[in-house]
Amino acid sequence: MFDARLEQLTLDANAAVRNTAHFISQEFGKVDAGQIEEKFLNGLVSYVDRTAEEMLVESLHKLLPEAAFITEEDTVAQEDAELKWIIDPLDGTTNFLYGVPHFSISVGLQQGDDLVLGIVHHVPNNELFYAWKNGGAWCDGKAIRVSQRANMRQALVGTGFPYHNFAHADAWFNALRTFMEQGRGLRRMGSAALDLANVACGRLDVFFEYGLSSWDVAGGAVLVKEAGGKVCDFSAGLDFIDKKELLACSAAVYDAAWRIIDDAFNAPR
Repeated sequence: MFDARLEQLTLDANAAVRNTAHFISQEFGKVDAGQIEEKFLNGLVSYVDRTAEEMLVESLHKLLPEAAFITEEDTVAQEDAELKWIIDPLDGTTNFLYGVPHFSISVGLQQGDDLVLGIVHHVPNNELFYAWKNGGAWCDGKAIRVSQRANMRQALVGTGFPYHNFAHADAWFNALRTFMEQGRGLRRMGSAALDLANVACGRLDVFFEYGLSSWDVAGGAVLVKEAGGKVCDFSAGLDFIDKKELLACSAAVYDAAWRIIDDAFNAPR
């Protein structure tokens, strides 16, 4: 049964991610302005993203030859299959290129409609977060859990600013204001994958963002679920990948966080 292989597959994939993280670390601070491209508004890329993706694809294909790939940089054919790896080789590229030490690698494995494996590596901190279905969530060999802070007044909230899709900016600002008024504080750090890892280990209580791609959230969503948290789209469903919107939080503050999102994004105007 495939599920019985998930733990070992995760550990093997961890090694591939660590190897890629070593390459990214070596290139930090070395990319010249002439080596940077703008794929779309505020969407930057360099040879580091592409090489890192190629390294991950090669290693993960050896581990699971039957799996297809969905990747940010399109260095491999994008195919649909029962099993597919969903990869962001460098989440937080702008941070990386501007010398801000907050960026990550994100890897998820999807079986059908079910995300079954997730890895997020905080490259500058050399922290490796990983989880597999029904196996719990881990950071560098230690089990992690979402925060047990009991209410929104104690909650630290993470988000991502809209940077090229401003269609729902007004709703986002409304949600931000309410979280600001009701919560302990707000953080915008520039890597959705790491924000989800931080929810999983209890550093953040809530994370919300829209305009996300599958590779931004596939790995981190598994971490949050396996750490005892909640992940949903802005309609309280599970279609957060296709809808490109996500709320992730501890179980303790889910009801309060969901009311804020629902009022901002779904209430009649």
